[in-house]
Amino acid sequence: MLYDLIIIGAGPAGMTAGIYAARQKIKTLLITKDFGGQITRKAVTIENYPGFKGISGLELIKKLKEHLDSENVKVKIGEVDKIKKNKKNFSVFTTEKEEISTKAIIIASGADPRPLEVPGEKEFIGKGVSYCAVCDGPVFEGEEVVVVGGGNAGFESAIFLLNYAKKIYILEYAPEVAADKTNQEIAANSGKLEVITNVALKEIKGKEFVDSVIYEDRKTGEKKSLKTRAVFVEIGSQPATSFAKGLVDFNERDEIKVEFETMQTKTPGVFAAGDCNTGPFKQIITACGEGAKAALGAYQYIKRQ
Repeated sequence: MLYDLIIIGAGPAGMTAGIYAARQKIKTLLITKDFGGQITRKAVTIENYPGFKGISGLELIKKLKEHLDSENVKVKIGEVDKIKKNKKNFSVFTTEKEEISTKAIIIASGADPRPLEVPGEKEFIGKGVSYCAVCDGPVFEGEEVVVVGGGNAGFESAIFLLNYAKKIYILEYAPEVAADKTNQEIAANSGKLEVITNVALKEIKGKEFVDSVIYEDRKTGEKKSLKTRAVFVEIGSQPATSFAKGLVDFNERDEIKVEFETMQTKTPGVFAAGDCNTGPFKQIITACGEGAKAALGAYQYIKRQ
């Protein structure tokens, strides 16, 4: 079967693209391993999405998916392994070795959590090391925990963990944290959170489960130990774009370069929207807008073909 459009990913960009594509009556397939992307892992409460003064990330994703479902977009649960350009169309290969043909593609695969790459991290994933406070925070009720990263994502995770943890340490590499003042104030007023800046995490230690971390004071070079039952990693993300190699151009962070009027990449018929592209503003609302533009751009491309 030949599709008009395949959308890869079902975060805000991918689901919005699906809604817009359905409205244009083009034969669309959305391929995703899950729904929601980073929102389900990071955004506890969203207060800047138009129309909602405050809404949880999970609730917003639920509403987007309900809208997508109402448009009867065909969805395949799976993961894309590679994309190949043919004479006229494209072949999308899944990790299950399935080949699917399409006239156009929207890459909305988002980004995955960036790892710390320190000793002990991989060994203790699921045993105290986590990239999702919303998912795993309740397990550590009454415990002392560490959040690595002093940006908004780190502080939002720490604020969520206030509901469960006895004590929360935020470890930040830079001399100052970068989180919004509002988030800093909420955390400071809790009385349960301590921020330690200018540190480099060196090791995560434990036996069967995490029991401590080793970090270095970047001013003095002194190494210190901190007892903790969990390490929540919030140091940014890396685009999930490896399957698009050879078809698109990347910047130094492996983000896909696009023309922002239509979201088209260097390859006609291939578009990229959301956190996987070079856009500077990684916001839910901008991802939705880019998803809409990509779908309209793809529709115009298909019509020309």
